[in-house]
Amino acid sequence: MRAEPQPAPYRADPRILGLAEWIGDPVAAAEFPQTLLRFRNDAHAATVGLDELSDARWIAHFGRFEPLPDNLQTPLALRYHGHQFRVYNPEIGDGRGFLFAQLRDGADRLLDLGTKGSGQTPWSRDGDGRLTLKGAVREILATAMLEAQGVYTSKTFSVIETGEALFRGDEPSPTRSAVLVRLSHGHIRIGTFQRLAALGEREHMAELVDFCLETYSGPLASEAGDNRAAALLHQVVERLADLAASYMAAGFVHGVLNSDNMNVAGESFDYGPWRWAPKRDAGFTAAYFDHAGLYAFGRQPEALHWNCGQLAVALRALSEAEPLVAALERFPELYRANLARRFAWRLGVAPRGLDRDLQLVVAVEKALRESGAGVDEFFFRHRGGRNAEGELAAALAGYEGEAEHGHWSDDAPQAMLIDEVETIWAAIAERDDWAPLHAKLAALKRMGEALGEPPAPAAHAGPSR
Repeated sequence: MRAEPQPAPYRADPRILGLAEWIGDPVAAAEFPQTLLRFRNDAHAATVGLDELSDARWIAHFGRFEPLPDNLQTPLALRYHGHQFRVYNPEIGDGRGFLFAQLRDGADRLLDLGTKGSGQTPWSRDGDGRLTLKGAVREILATAMLEAQGVYTSKTFSVIETGEALFRGDEPSPTRSAVLVRLSHGHIRIGTFQRLAALGEREHMAELVDFCLETYSGPLASEAGDNRAAALLHQVVERLADLAASYMAAGFVHGVLNSDNMNVAGESFDYGPWRWAPKRDAGFTAAYFDHAGLYAFGRQPEALHWNCGQLAVALRALSEAEPLVAALERFPELYRANLARRFAWRLGVAPRGLDRDLQLVVAVEKALRESGAGVDEFFFRHRGGRNAEGELAAALAGYEGEAEHGHWSDDAPQAMLIDEVETIWAAIAERDDWAPLHAKLAALKRMGEALGEPPAPAAHAGPSR
């Protein structure tokens, strides 16, 4: 059974202020014509001592962005560069969001509250800094599904409708607007390091490495010795190898795996054109503008490994190449080990060793392709080794499994295909009916409870989940 998030008192800790002079720009939130509370995540608000806020105070903090006690008095729009579809862009940064607060949870982790749709910043370029309500609803659904599937993801913390009519080229307009707040384990991106490298800010780079090693706690990789830049890269490689494996086990396609969308905590975030693949198709893409299939489903491990390589390039400002290359070379092995663990976990069987578990992965992948079944349907049907035939049955022979939770006796599994997403949104757009959304979230919570705690990452040296 998956453990419930543990309540903790509110503890402000705005550590980012030590880097504030060069990592971001002070900004103010937009003044919205309306602040209508649509979603508050009290389960995760309890982990940082904010669940007892009245709705009025919640709106004051997360709709009008009045500072939380003893926290950032002025939000910070963070600066970074990044490769966007492998093209380097030095003109980006937080263009419609900012870091609003930092606080500790019960495990003493430093967590961030960051926004999306909170208004223009120096990095907005030609954008209006806003978020559509549909985009916010999609992020609620994506993060809930990923959390249930054991993916290390940011949490959708708050959604407030803001009363503006927005025009977008990729959805019917005018459309409703919202401001979203995420709870996450950090906003330091690979692109943050790329910016410092491009500007030759070596001292700031060293400060940022220290900040990350201290903030995203974990033992230093023994292979790195006293090389702190290499130690950080080892940790990021470990985290992103597990993230890649978790996407593949979930059947999830992020859609925009640019280096500015990769944080060094290894946490998935920034959900735009995401999709769950309806069947096992390596070429399935989420973003309509990904014409070359760079971030197609089957290429996601490659994309995350490539992004680790860009972090290594940036860290050359602090380290010789050899220890950085050694860290990068661990990615394929770590990815395979994590994929084996996660496939066994989704099947509800106890691992039997890497070689045997990788054979099971091969059998599952073949069965998925030949059957044309959806990933969730497949793992639901075969939970605990049930209903296996032919090569899959042979691969599962000797594995011990369980299928005790009532979820596994339901008529069908939970999934998150685009037709259902559009149906949930249509109820809101056409009738202001939020019941289908809340029913789906309850069903996903039950699925997460049935799956239980996700497996610990292989050679994990990063933050706890």
